[in-house]
Amino acid sequence: MKLRIAHRTVYRYRDPPRHLVQTLRLTPVDSPGQRVPHWSVTTGAELWREVDTWGNVCHGHTLERPGRVLVIDAAGDVDTSAAPERVDYRGVAPELYQRPSPFTVADPAIVALGRAGLQVTSAREASRLADAPHLLALADQVCRAVSYRAGVTHAATTAAQALHGGAGVCQDQAHVYIAACRSLGWAARYVSGYFLSLDRPSPVLASHAWAEVCVAPAERRWLAVDVTHGCLTDERHVRLAHGPDYGACLPVRGVRVGGDGETLDVDIRISRI
Repeated sequence: MKLRIAHRTVYRYRDPPRHLVQTLRLTPVDSPGQRVPHWSVTTGAELWREVDTWGNVCHGHTLERPGRVLVIDAAGDVDTSAAPERVDYRGVAPELYQRPSPFTVADPAIVALGRAGLQVTSAREASRLADAPHLLALADQVCRAVSYRAGVTHAATTAAQALHGGAGVCQDQAHVYIAACRSLGWAARYVSGYFLSLDRPSPVLASHAWAEVCVAPAERRWLAVDVTHGCLTDERHVRLAHGPDYGACLPVRGVRVGGDGETLDVDIRISRI
């Protein structure tokens, strides 16, 4: 499938910043399931390219007195196919993704959810069940416990808080799922990206998050599970970044001096071509 994506981020300030530094994780790269023939990121400033700790391609920029409005555009074409499995030879060791992270601490309720999803009583029993049917069964269990509902959580909501509230968005469902996987002894990581909703094209639904679980640590083999849609990733998904949780995959992250009264608008358009 050939997809065209346009992602615009607009910051507005009541008082213009005096100095601003940002890192942008807005660049998909060639990988299993996707090929990127053309992509650009523009901000009105010179960008430098780097690779972060987790292996994501990033761009950074520094702006002196950028004014009251800052526009970041990321756009291009991506050819996709259904390839939910990837072997990550160059990434960090899978064991690092077994550790809890700020958004994915597994409280007793998450531990119980994970075991109920697989119908096991211990992490040792779960060790032999890291395959697609069991991973999808756990995704179904998470979605029953955390229904999709916008506006009831925020960017800083943890997995435990989302499960307690019983609702959230894809970010929350992915965090609960990852925390449950780690409680079962599996390495799991958060993935940010884009999703083409064929039934309900929407700029809101175009930004998406899912999870990857290491099903064969010795081979460094991962399987990508879209918790929200209860499926393995396919040609509708475009992968941007991965890390222990949302905090490692922020599309835009930075610091500024000044810039009071900041507002943020994001518009994402994705279409089949």
